[in-house]
Amino acid sequence: MMKHKLIIGIAVLGLATISCKKEAENSEINTSFVLSDAMLKTTTTALAEKLPLKNELKFYGKITADNNKAIDVYPLVGGNVVQVNVELGDYVKKGQVLAIIKSTDVADIEKDLIDANSELLVAKNKLKVAQELFEGKLNSESDVLESKSEVSKAQSQLSKIQEMYKIYNIKKGSLYQVTAPISGFIIQKSINQDMLLRSDRSENIFDIAEISEVWAMANINEIDINKVKLGIDAEVTTLGNPEKVFKGKVDKIFNIIDPETKAMKARVKLQNTSFLLKPDMTASIKLFFNDDETMMAVPSAAIIFDKSKNFVMLFKDRHNIETRSVEVFRQVGNISYISSGLDENDKVITNNQLFIYSALND
Repeated sequence: MMKHKLIIGIAVLGLATISCKKEAENSEINTSFVLSDAMLKTTTTALAEKLPLKNELKFYGKITADNNKAIDVYPLVGGNVVQVNVELGDYVKKGQVLAIIKSTDVADIEKDLIDANSELLVAKNKLKVAQELFEGKLNSESDVLESKSEVSKAQSQLSKIQEMYKIYNIKKGSLYQVTAPISGFIIQKSINQDMLLRSDRSENIFDIAEISEVWAMANINEIDINKVKLGIDAEVTTLGNPEKVFKGKVDKIFNIIDPETKAMKARVKLQNTSFLLKPDMTASIKLFFNDDETMMAVPSAAIIFDKSKNFVMLFKDRHNIETRSVEVFRQVGNISYISSGLDENDKVITNNQLFIYSALND
């Protein structure tokens, strides 16, 4: 009998021990996670909201200078290039001397200037003599008028040559100065010191482009032509600055297909005040447009990818934070569209979410 009582007592004790262990385990599981004051200050949230469903297309293209702000510089005379002051890629200001050419054409203009001055002086002397003779009644008024006409012709010829001096930037010694017509960068150069230029040369010697605003030219595949509209948002990156995103809008669509590339071009204007974008750079161009529907959306920063699933951390208060599994339909830029798992005005954590997820789920 004592033996049976002992066995029963041991069994009861064992059950009591197991019960205590379970209570302890349940107590650990139910322990609430609470954000500290310091963590709460740096935790940011955003509301889930229905937004127009955006889509994006990615194309390749290149950066070009604005054609309206690019100038070809031609030599107005032939001759020997005695000095070149700039190199490819240099920034120049309007009026800056780019090169100096010693020219026989300029020598002829200098001679014409000397002759024009002499002819004007002779004409003025003749007019003076004619006026004196007329005052002494030794000639007629028509002789004075004829002398005045000669002075006017000589003055007109001199003014014409003086204007040519300004246009040609002529200096003493038969020197012609090639100057920059606009401020910008030298993007093409085909002149070197000691080069002999023919007077009938038809090719330009410099190209200057003002590139504080440039164009990104996207090659649009035929299948995507109907999706590209004027005014849609664009983001452009280059191999030289892959982390720098330049934003603009499609401002022109060229409604012809290039027979070689089988693509249509679309133009995006970009501000380039830091001159990071250079003409002929290869560009990656994203164009954004809206589909005809809306969907729940949250900042992409709120999405946590773990165990082949997507999660967000729902915030109600510092004592009440929930891990919620969601289905991401599409990510466009910094917005993620959610097909299931969230309701409108659900508050998701966008900063410190990884730390909180680890604390609640590890």
